[in-house]
Amino acid sequence: MVTDVIDVIAEFAISRKAIWDVLVEPQSYPRLFRGIGACEQRDAADRNPTLTLRVGGAGIEIRTLLVQVRIGREYENLELHCPDSGSFAAVRLREVGPNTRISVTYFKAALVHPLVAQLPNSAAAAWTQAGLKRVADLVTGAPTATIINGEDSPMKLQASVARQMVASGVVRTYRPDVGLKQLGSLAKWGFSLAGGYAAAAAHSPQRAAVIDDRYCTTFDQLHSRSNALAGAMTMLGFGNRASIGLLCRNHTGMVECMVAAGKAGTDAVLLNTGLPARQIEEIVQRHGLSALFVDSEFEDLVRYLPADLPRFSTGERPPEPGRTTIEDLIAMREIAAKKPARPGHLIVLTSGTSGTPKGARRPHPKGFGTVAALLSRIPFGVNETLMIPSPLFHTWGLAALQISTAIRATIVLNDRFDAEDCLRRIAEHRVTALIVVPVMVNRILDLPEHVRARYDLSSLKIVASCGAPLAGATVLQFLDTFGDILYNVYGSTEVSWASIADPADLRLSPTTAGRPPLGTKIAVLGQDRRILPVGATGRVFVGNHMLFDGYTDATPPEESNGMLDTGDIGYLDASGKLFLAGRDDEMIISGGENVFPRSVEEALSHLPQVSEVAVVGVPDREFGQRLAAFVVKRPGSGLDSEMIRNYIRHRVSRFSVPRDVTFLDALPRNATGKILKRTLGQAT
Repeated sequence: MVTDVIDVIAEFAISRKAIWDVLVEPQSYPRLFRGIGACEQRDAADRNPTLTLRVGGAGIEIRTLLVQVRIGREYENLELHCPDSGSFAAVRLREVGPNTRISVTYFKAALVHPLVAQLPNSAAAAWTQAGLKRVADLVTGAPTATIINGEDSPMKLQASVARQMVASGVVRTYRPDVGLKQLGSLAKWGFSLAGGYAAAAAHSPQRAAVIDDRYCTTFDQLHSRSNALAGAMTMLGFGNRASIGLLCRNHTGMVECMVAAGKAGTDAVLLNTGLPARQIEEIVQRHGLSALFVDSEFEDLVRYLPADLPRFSTGERPPEPGRTTIEDLIAMREIAAKKPARPGHLIVLTSGTSGTPKGARRPHPKGFGTVAALLSRIPFGVNETLMIPSPLFHTWGLAALQISTAIRATIVLNDRFDAEDCLRRIAEHRVTALIVVPVMVNRILDLPEHVRARYDLSSLKIVASCGAPLAGATVLQFLDTFGDILYNVYGSTEVSWASIADPADLRLSPTTAGRPPLGTKIAVLGQDRRILPVGATGRVFVGNHMLFDGYTDATPPEESNGMLDTGDIGYLDASGKLFLAGRDDEMIISGGENVFPRSVEEALSHLPQVSEVAVVGVPDREFGQRLAAFVVKRPGSGLDSEMIRNYIRHRVSRFSVPRDVTFLDALPRNATGKILKRTLGQAT
């Protein structure tokens, strides 16, 4: 076991000032030293700040440590004190010729964490030296900020995929005749929605495939109905190589249209239900759509489109007499083509939060690798009951639908999201997995405790969120309320998935975007497209087999060594977890300093009076740009602008303190729940 005093020495051919600048920066510790998951800084303006560190992880108890940073003689010595335990570390820097020698002495290290007491001095020394080596790498620019889950060798990766498929139960020994039917379906339609539902119908024809507000459809019924619908599409002239638009909420009809389009070789453009009529008109023209399938409630959005553009109602009651419905098309019982010359693609529109939505052509999954990737980080099992309130026209909702066919999950869909109704449906259908976007997580947490207590949620094992960052305070509140069932997925329309944080990751590092799934590579690159060191902030690039097939109407993002630029800024920590600082286009320069809004949003999210917050950059005559905060208060809170500024002033740099604080009843969001920061910026 460790002794009361431990001495560690490391020496590097680096200037003392460069090492000092890293060691006095509080955020260096969670980035460069394993087992430190998060660092919240108090009294940031103080020369000797106080930090709150989360330590533990990897099956080790997580503890919160209060640490005081006491700066001694500049460039020479500092101390890290834990006042609650009396433990501290003394750090001394000395110049030895061209080198810098770092001496670290620990006093009463065993009191910091129960695990430390069980370790030998050599383990504490090795941990310290490894962290200091990362400090040196950061200073010298060593190319270490890259990580891949899996092997670069295709054969080894395929072996990993096969193991994942067997371990999860997706692939197992079954009746040969059933297996042949499944393989035949995949051979005909490929690893697409069409192939997935056909294979599921061959394996479990009478199992419920989709449950919505109107009825329940089995896998066999959905396969047969989509066959008939594909036949009607082909007969009407918008089959192979044509494009149709779907303007629908989540329901069985939308699923049937997507599957049928794939069988007919038709591209289906998934229109965002939150778009204005003008943008829908632009998209229809840009993509040369041959037909529209529309929910009746959105009829006003397509009213002024050309009269010769065929429109079909996705509901049972058309908006006007004589309008053909998908039920009418299915009733025609046209025979679909045996196999289209080219499989139909699903085209997802980007969120458009920073401009006009672009059409991104989604690739068809390539074998079981797509399923294995998500299952390697989220433990979905076969025969799940999976509820998807996240819009199906959104990449995350669509991805969940695609994965559901491989695990033969029953999908529960609802037209609109209501937090309490969501809990009611979970209890009613014994939902095991919930697919959400962050605003839905917030709405569920906002429900009073006595309302949440009405519903039996014991069946729920997975809540997977994607689409925007989750605030650290929200993550911890959700885990404490519902248990360790939260998964945070980071991805985009262009790269599909990039990383996934499981409950263990989130417990230690609530703001992390997680680790790459199987077959995924992440690298953090500088402006020169060279790999940066671990802990350094740069552009996040992602590579996997589900990178999109390009925009239909825009120049694709930059590439580097087979990886796509996500447009996000972030860093990798010592344990291989990804953290995001924000979008590249969100960064502002205030008084010559690079400032990201997310650090301010994270700090404000910990205020109990704050329900939601968004921070944006706005023009400033003196500093070029400044931050403006938009805050939604919880009912009854007595928060004012000066309280916000005082709170932030002690936690971030002075350039990050928002001079403008505006209180709103709600933040503007698009149909997928993303905050429309562009709108907020224009409002100042």
